[in-house]
Amino acid sequence: MTEYGPAPVDRRLPTDEARQLMTLVRDLAAREIAPTAAAEEEAGRFPRELFTLLSESGLLGLAYAEEFGGGGQPYEVYLQVLEELAAARLTVGLGVSVHTLACHALAAYGTKEQRAEHLPAMLGGGLLGAYCLSEPAAGSDAASLTTRATREGDGWVLNGTKAWTTHGGIADFYTVLARTGGAGAHGITAFLVPGDAEGLSAAAPERKMGMKGSPTAQLHFDGVRITDARRLGEEGQGFAIALDALDSGRLGIAACAVGVAQAALDEALAYVMTRRQFGRPIADYQGLRFMLADMATQVTAGRSLYLAAARLRDEGRPFTKEAAMAKLFCSDAAMRVTTDAVQLLGGYGYTADFPAERYMREAKVLQIVEGTNQIQRMVIARHLAGPESR
Repeated sequence: MTEYGPAPVDRRLPTDEARQLMTLVRDLAAREIAPTAAAEEEAGRFPRELFTLLSESGLLGLAYAEEFGGGGQPYEVYLQVLEELAAARLTVGLGVSVHTLACHALAAYGTKEQRAEHLPAMLGGGLLGAYCLSEPAAGSDAASLTTRATREGDGWVLNGTKAWTTHGGIADFYTVLARTGGAGAHGITAFLVPGDAEGLSAAAPERKMGMKGSPTAQLHFDGVRITDARRLGEEGQGFAIALDALDSGRLGIAACAVGVAQAALDEALAYVMTRRQFGRPIADYQGLRFMLADMATQVTAGRSLYLAAARLRDEGRPFTKEAAMAKLFCSDAAMRVTTDAVQLLGGYGYTADFPAERYMREAKVLQIVEGTNQIQRMVIARHLAGPESR
C-alpha cells in the first residue's frame, strides 16, 4: 500500500472484551499476516505456523463454548475477526472460516463424550480442520454424493472421492459426509476422520486463479476404517447437519468477502489520494470520487447485512435466508469493488506490484464456494415463494 493509510474500520462491538480482541487481531494481522501475504501467495505457500499462532491466541475457536476451549464469542464478533483476517490475507481468513465449519458438526451434534475427547484439541490445540461435502460429480447437488460408509463390526469403512477440499492433504481432521443408506438426502451420515487415517490420501492441489497459498485438493478414501465413536449425530442425519453448518459457513464467506473488498477500497483510496495527473491528485476528479463512493457504500452495506444475519443467529432465530442473502450480496460486492480498485489504479492495478489484482482474483472464488451465488438465489427464492413446483 502507498503511504496514505485509511483509518481502521469503526466497529460496533458488544463488550470491552470484544474491543480488546479486535485490537489484538488488528495488531496480529498487521505484524504477522499482511507483510508477507503477497510473497507467500505468489509462492503458493500455506502459512501453517501462522495457524498454530492463531490457535495459541484463541482465534480458531472463537465461536464455540469456553467449556471445550472455545472463545465463547457471539457470531457478530467472530465474523468481524474473520473480516480483519481476510483483509490482511484471504488464505488466512477463509482458512479460519473453514476450520470453524469443520468443527461445527462435532460441537453441535456430537455427544458430550465426543466433544470432551476431541473439541479441546480442535479448538485450541494447534489442529487444523477441513470439511468434505463436495465430490467430482456432486457440487451444487450435494445430496447426490456417492462416497459410501459401510458398517463393519463396531465401525465403518469409507470409500470414495471428495473434491474441492480446502486444506485437503494438510488437515489434521476432516468432517466427512458419506452415504450410509439409500439415495437422496436422507441416506447421508457425518463422520470425524483423522487426517492420518490409513487409506486416506490427497491428490495434487488444484491450480487456481487465486488463493494459491491455500491448498484445495481431492481426497481419496480407500477402505478408511473408523470406529462408530467417530460417527457424528444419528445415521441419516448427515445432510441436515451439513445444511446447518453451511448456514453459518456462508456468513463466514460473507465476512471474508467484505474483508477483501475493504482491503481493495483502502488500496484504491491510498492510490488516488497520492497519484497526480494534470497537476492535481486524481482524487479531485468527480468520476473517480463517485467510484470510491459506490465502493464504500457496497462495503458498508455488505457489513451491515452479514452482521444483521449474525445477530439473528446469536438470538437463536432462523437465519438461513439472511445467510444466503449476505453471502450473495457480499461476494458479488467484493467482485465489483475489487474490479473497480484495479481500474482506479490504472496500469499499476494490473501488475503484481500492487495487491489490487490479487484481491480481484481472490474475490471471484467467494462467489463460488459454500454454494454458488446461483444456489443462494434459489435458497432465498424458496423462502419467499416456496419450493418450485415439479
